[in-house]
Amino acid sequence: MPATPFLRVDGARLWRNVERTAARAAAAGVALRPHVKTHKSPDIARMQLAAGAVGITVATIGEAEVFADQGCDDIVIAYPLWVDDAAAVRLRDVARRARLAIGVDSVEGAGRAGLLLGDTDVEALVEVDSGHHRSGVAAGDAGTVAAAAQRAGLSVRGVFTFPGHSYAPGGPSRAAADEARALREAADSLQAAGIEPLVVSGGSTPSLAHTDTDVVTELRPGVYVFGDAQQWELGAMEPEDIALTCRSTVISHAGGRLVLDAGSKSLGADRAEYSSGFGRLLDHPDARLVLLSEHHAVADLGGARLLPLGSQVDVVPNHVCNAVNLSDTLHVEESGNLWAWTVAARGRNS
Repeated sequence: MPATPFLRVDGARLWRNVERTAARAAAAGVALRPHVKTHKSPDIARMQLAAGAVGITVATIGEAEVFADQGCDDIVIAYPLWVDDAAAVRLRDVARRARLAIGVDSVEGAGRAGLLLGDTDVEALVEVDSGHHRSGVAAGDAGTVAAAAQRAGLSVRGVFTFPGHSYAPGGPSRAAADEARALREAADSLQAAGIEPLVVSGGSTPSLAHTDTDVVTELRPGVYVFGDAQQWELGAMEPEDIALTCRSTVISHAGGRLVLDAGSKSLGADRAEYSSGFGRLLDHPDARLVLLSEHHAVADLGGARLLPLGSQVDVVPNHVCNAVNLSDTLHVEESGNLWAWTVAARGRNS
């Protein structure tokens, strides 16, 4: 094993998570298009595709380039791109190697994309705000944006949303209901504009169990492959489902607490309002990370006996996507075998 801190993947848990979610989608009769920004690993994407995923979702052109290079041939950039000349050149290159769709959420953005890409096979998906209030057009205006994309020369595949307000206590079921209402209205809006929505896409890991598959035809969860402390605390995943941790060494007992060698540069610094700390210890559920700096994490064990200096623990990051993007390598362990996967799309943020 490498020196700590490093990201460790439990291969058996990872495969179980991949298979279980693929089976859930198949049983519901919907497509699964996982978001690979969580793992940024072509090796894991290939696992997901082998289990039945119809393609992959990415957040950036850079991620699309990496995964197209690695043979992924059906890619959605679920992001409302503003396409300039340089972006158009890159998108054209990806579209020569893969079926490609991009997000749009304004008449102006759709027109711009069509101006630069309308003579290609790149398709458009209209992003809808279903309650997260980040990006996305109002559901009732989706048809207007779709019509603008079509006039500009883009084929419109359908609509999508991200129910990001599922990341809150009590949020998953509420967000899924909001998602269904918004996507139903958006699909109706496209039909009123004379455009048939072939894909109605949604889903997040917290809301996955609550998604209305009578409305949604495609699911795009990402974190489900690994889990993290947010999913644990929201009740979306159990500790025994968590497949990625940061292996860390106890370096000090200063202040009567554990001081670990994994800080924000290994774990990420995310801490949602509902989070009980800066992360969790997988095998010590009462412990909390109460202090985080660049190369230190301080864990309060809740009165339990301190672990010996030099011992190792598995830290569950609050937000696994950020932790992965801080690492070059995922170290995988399964049945006594060890191997490494490169985080190939690390840093491809544009």
